[in-house]
Amino acid sequence: MKIRKLLVILSVIFGVLLVACAAAGGYYYITFRKPNIKKTAELYVYGDYTCERLMDSISASGAVENWKSFVRAAGKENIRNFKPGHYLLKKGMSNRQVARTLVCNWETPIKFKFRGYVKTLPRLASLLGDSFEADSAGFAAVLSDKALMDSLGFDERTFIGMFIPDTYEMYWTASPRKIVLRMKKEYDRFWNKERCMKAEAMHFDRNQVMTLASIVIGETNNTEEMPVIAGVYMNRLKKGMKLQACPTVIYAHLDTEPGIRRVLSRHLSFDSPYNTYLYPGLPPGPIAVPTVAAIDAVLNYAKTDYLYFAAKPEFDGTHNFATTYSQHLANGRAYARAYAARERARKVEKKHL
Repeated sequence: MKIRKLLVILSVIFGVLLVACAAAGGYYYITFRKPNIKKTAELYVYGDYTCERLMDSISASGAVENWKSFVRAAGKENIRNFKPGHYLLKKGMSNRQVARTLVCNWETPIKFKFRGYVKTLPRLASLLGDSFEADSAGFAAVLSDKALMDSLGFDERTFIGMFIPDTYEMYWTASPRKIVLRMKKEYDRFWNKERCMKAEAMHFDRNQVMTLASIVIGETNNTEEMPVIAGVYMNRLKKGMKLQACPTVIYAHLDTEPGIRRVLSRHLSFDSPYNTYLYPGLPPGPIAVPTVAAIDAVLNYAKTDYLYFAAKPEFDGTHNFATTYSQHLANGRAYARAYAARERARKVEKKHL
C-alpha cells in the first residue's frame, strides 16, 4: 500500500511538473518565439528617441499582434539599448527578432531616388535632409566644404555636377560626409571607359559634358529631342557663336529674380559668367544636376546643320529647328502669336469665372 501511495504521489508531482513545464514553455514561446508581427511595416528610429518614443512608434505601426507579449519580451531583451536606424518589421517576425534587430542595429537600407534637375547645392542639401536622418544643415555644411570639394576634384561651381541621378541603396543613418563620398564613387563608376572616350572625342572634360547636359535638360524634357538640342549647341560652339541659352540666363537670376517664367530682353543684359548671351562658350559649371538621359544625349549628340530652335506653337514641349536665322525668326513669331492668343483666351476665361 505504501508503495502504491508513493507511486500516486509521484505521478501527481510529475503531472504537476509536466503541466508547469508546458505552461512555462508556452509562456516562453509566446513571449519570445511565436510570430507576432502580423504585417510588414517600416520603422524610422531617430537618434533622439527615448525608449518610450520607440515603443509608441512600434505600437503606431499597427504591426504587432499581441502587444502585451511584445512589452514583456522588450524588457527581457533590453530593448532600451536600441540603436537609431531604418528598420523593416517583417511579417512573421517574433518579439525576440524585432528586439534584437533594434538592439543589434540590423538596419534595412533605404532606396534613395535621386531624380536630378536640382539647381543649387543648398537645394540639394534640403533634398538630402528630407531623405536621411541627418538634417539639411548637416548636409549644407558638407556640401560647402571647400577642402572636401578640392580633394574630390571639384570647386563651388562644378561640385553639383558630381551627383548622378539614379536610385541608390544607402543606410538612412549614414553621415552626410559618407553619403557624399558614396556619390563620388557612383560618379566615377558612371564615367566608364565608353563615356570617357566619347567625351574625349568631343574635346570635352567631364565638367563640360555635365554643364552642357544641364543646359539641355533646362531646354526640354523630351528625351528624343535632347541629342538634337545638344547638337545645336555643339554646332554653335564649333562656329564660335554664343550659346544664347535661356536656361543659363534664368540660372544667373536665381538670387536676384527667382522663378522667371519667360526670359525678356532686360534679362539678357544681366552681367554674369552664366549669361551665355553675354559671354561665349560654356558657363563655368552646371546650372543644375542633369539627368542621365541628358548626359548621354550630349555624349551622343545629333550631327545636324541646325543652329537654332524655337518652341512649337502647339505647346507640346517640343521644338522647331532651323539652319538659318530667318527661318528661326519665323518659327519664333509663330510661337509668339500662339502664346499671345493663349494668354488672351485665359484672360477671357478668367473674366467669366
